[in-house]
Amino acid sequence: MPDSPTALPPRTSPMAPPRSFLWSRRIFLTLLAGFVLVPVYVMVSSSLKPLSDVSGKFRWLPSGLTVRPYVDIWSTVPLAKYFVNSLIVAGAATVCSVVIAVFSAYAVSRYRFRGKRVFTVTVLSTQMFPGILFLLPLFLLYVNIGNATGIALFGSRGGLILTYLTFSLPFSVWMLIGYFDSVPRDLDEAALVDGCGPLGALFRVVVPAAVPGIVAVAVYAFMTAWGEVLFASVMTNDTTRTLAVGLQGYSTLNDVYWNQIMAASLVVSVPVVAGFLLLQRYLVTGLTAGAVK
Repeated sequence: MPDSPTALPPRTSPMAPPRSFLWSRRIFLTLLAGFVLVPVYVMVSSSLKPLSDVSGKFRWLPSGLTVRPYVDIWSTVPLAKYFVNSLIVAGAATVCSVVIAVFSAYAVSRYRFRGKRVFTVTVLSTQMFPGILFLLPLFLLYVNIGNATGIALFGSRGGLILTYLTFSLPFSVWMLIGYFDSVPRDLDEAALVDGCGPLGALFRVVVPAAVPGIVAVAVYAFMTAWGEVLFASVMTNDTTRTLAVGLQGYSTLNDVYWNQIMAASLVVSVPVVAGFLLLQRYLVTGLTAGAVK
């Protein structure tokens, strides 16, 4: 009988990466995952420990678990009020930033006017300056406006919303300009032929085609306002304080409630994490389109 054919070794693609690269990538990704997940584990485990365990030597395996810190965080400081303030300020800043950016970016993208290039360069150049440079000018401006007109901008939610617009709006306009440029102008012309005006073409044609870019701008504006500390610590008072500043209330002259700080930090991060996971598909698409353009 003829010998049975022997099995040939699997053929590898000539474009396949070498085995050393695959192992190096696995090791790097494992270290990166540990670098990201270890702090999260420390936060979660510390939030489930009594204060005496957190204040002592850190243990990777807690001796006892308790959900009491998640209950006490609402009474130690007025966390619910801070949560509402942050939600109102971040939500209003996001809506205003998106609405103004859509109209501004559409005008720059579709129309020619004198000073167009200067406007775009000026908008982008505002991102070069650190925010702390605007702290004292805005403080003096709000105080003087309040003294002259009686409009309370300092220590109010409205003043904080205007402050956050100065940071999120330039980047939002610049990003949407690039995204609107990627939308074919033939769609606008077709809408105009069908009887739509400029606003009809914007809301019926351009905006639906630019949803990923608009979502990316909204997420950026919301995250900027939600976690900002410097201006919130100066421009707010006990009534309008936001979460980023309110977390300092868990540190007193006598003690630091580390377990409650960890629990509160996890609670306040839920809206941002949930929104990012729900809108991740649009966010990646919007950022990629803006970068390519």
